[in-house]
Amino acid sequence: MLKLGEMQTLQIVKKVEFGIYLAESQAAEERVLLPAAQIPDGKRIGESIEVFIYRDSKDRMIATTNTPLLKMGEVVRLRVADVNRYGAFLDWGLEKDLFLPYKQQTFRVKQGDTPLVSLYIDKSGRLCATMNVYPWLSTDSPYQREDRVCGCVYETSPEFGAFVAVDDKYSALIPKKELYGDIKIGDTITARVTAVKEDGKLDLSVREKAYLQIEKDAEKILGIMESFDGVLPFNDKASPEVIKRETGMSKNEFKRAVGHLLKSGKIEIKEKSIKRI
Repeated sequence: MLKLGEMQTLQIVKKVEFGIYLAESQAAEERVLLPAAQIPDGKRIGESIEVFIYRDSKDRMIATTNTPLLKMGEVVRLRVADVNRYGAFLDWGLEKDLFLPYKQQTFRVKQGDTPLVSLYIDKSGRLCATMNVYPWLSTDSPYQREDRVCGCVYETSPEFGAFVAVDDKYSALIPKKELYGDIKIGDTITARVTAVKEDGKLDLSVREKAYLQIEKDAEKILGIMESFDGVLPFNDKASPEVIKRETGMSKNEFKRAVGHLLKSGKIEIKEKSIKRI
């Protein structure tokens, strides 16, 4: 059986002026053309050759001896070569660019972007790209608790948090309670591994351990106060929404940092504000 999107070793079953036909065996009825320009020197009928199978510009199944940048089951970053009204076209190292439909984009890409993608076969039997890479991410990472990792945010969920592809290949999640700052789909983040689940997936945090994070949060608050001439126009009694909007912190995180600054003698808390000393 010929398999789209995969490298296969096939036999040469017939030679024609414009190329050779390949199949699983001499008796197999399903055949695919390898164009003449792709034929390695000295190959004869009955010999084997490794090829990649995709569809050409006329949607005909065709073989190539070139190895594409993306194969079925893989997750890689590909450069956006062009964008039109139907979607984007990615450079994957073959003559025909790879189509990324708008409905398979987790954010709208533009020319020059390098989104993280996988392959799938659409309803018309064509190879296409998708940015919904979760099913193809690996769960056998080498990382342990407290390791520092780098990854790409490929999906966010109000219920669960931010889904991350660590090293562009390992499945990870920043739980909702660990989200900090303005994290968006497409961002590359550095994080700390907080847990390795039984299924191998990673839990991450973009925050430091509490005693280290308090110092960072305190410095951030002081920086924000500087932009308000040394007076923050709200205090730790403000609503969680106001605190989140102005500082990117949860109310508890804000209160811990404010308490630290108060104890250090760097601020004083007024009825409706905080003043730097």
